[in-house]
Amino acid sequence: MEEHFDFDTLIDRRGIGSLKWDCAEGELPMWVADMDFEAAPPIIRALRERVERGTFGYSIIPEAYRRSVAGWWRRRHGIAFDPAHIIFVTGVIPALTSAIRSLTNAGERVVVQSPIYNNFFSSIENSGRRVSENRLIFDGERYRIDFDDLEARFADDRTTLLVLCNPHNPGGAVWSRDDLARIGELAERYRVTVISDEIHCDVTRPGMRHVPFAAASDICRAVSVTLGSPSKAFNIAGLQSAYAIADDLLIRQRAERGFNNDEIAEPNDFAIAGTMAAYDEGEPWLDAACAYLFGNADYARDAINQAGVGVRALDCDATYLLWLDCRALLMARGGVTVAELVGFLRTETGLILSSGDIYGAGGEGFIRMNLGTQRSRVEDGVARFICGCRAFAQR
Repeated sequence: MEEHFDFDTLIDRRGIGSLKWDCAEGELPMWVADMDFEAAPPIIRALRERVERGTFGYSIIPEAYRRSVAGWWRRRHGIAFDPAHIIFVTGVIPALTSAIRSLTNAGERVVVQSPIYNNFFSSIENSGRRVSENRLIFDGERYRIDFDDLEARFADDRTTLLVLCNPHNPGGAVWSRDDLARIGELAERYRVTVISDEIHCDVTRPGMRHVPFAAASDICRAVSVTLGSPSKAFNIAGLQSAYAIADDLLIRQRAERGFNNDEIAEPNDFAIAGTMAAYDEGEPWLDAACAYLFGNADYARDAINQAGVGVRALDCDATYLLWLDCRALLMARGGVTVAELVGFLRTETGLILSSGDIYGAGGEGFIRMNLGTQRSRVEDGVARFICGCRAFAQR
């Protein structure tokens, strides 16, 4: 019998130290990328069982954990990783920052494909490396990779690393196997290592298939580190559980040494139990969640595109983040910034969104909206957005 999961009941996240919901009464936060659903029942059961044991000391990483992670990638994404090549880390961004330092030297260039998740920039710059932006090409509907520019950046002797976002945040693109394989060929040719952030890979539109970078070709597998976590798909970012996977021995050893030096390779008492419950028993919940999330995405896209407010919502194939092209509205207002629009929406409607200019070149004029919440809140947020944009146009 098919199990039913309730994604419609409103969950009160105020008063528990939630970053997302640390806002004024009446405000509606649709910015930071976490969801407002209760975690999958197997996760809650596993954590309750752990709490009932009553002791919370130092934890080990059992072999069963690595087998669980490897089994998930094999079943869900069709790639066989050696469990011995899986390294526990406390988070994807801490691991990214650490790997940047261990795989590159100070002053070297690290390529990102903007507009891109804003913490990529800080991870690179705070490590004493230089950002090199391979700006994605936007045709008004979708993003594609500018391979001519990418090769030119790789050809720079100072470039030693690419940080790939697969699938893409904030654009929601699922990169094709051919595109990923082409990146791998260029990386091998110019001796560039690839760190593939695949934290959003489990949240894809039903019927879409995520292609892990390491699965695109033998070359891709050999030149890369994959970063993953159950945190986005299963809404357990607070458990601080993630992992890095690298098949190449030298890359893996250098990355792992960095993780240990930076003290991000030891789990808390709940990270292992939560991850194993998600990966071993949580797939039915995730399938239902993805169907619900992309129902939200289709509703929001259609409502915004039909409202006639000078904003176009892009089709979304991955993540629960809607990317909104507000350039026509901003141009009609004389070219005001998207940050001004985001501020106006919060002040006038209480809707809290992410300004696209924080995502680097190409993000100007866009807004990111988080749809990982109950449908009634999505409807509320979309209504606030449309009303706010109309008021903004008439200022």
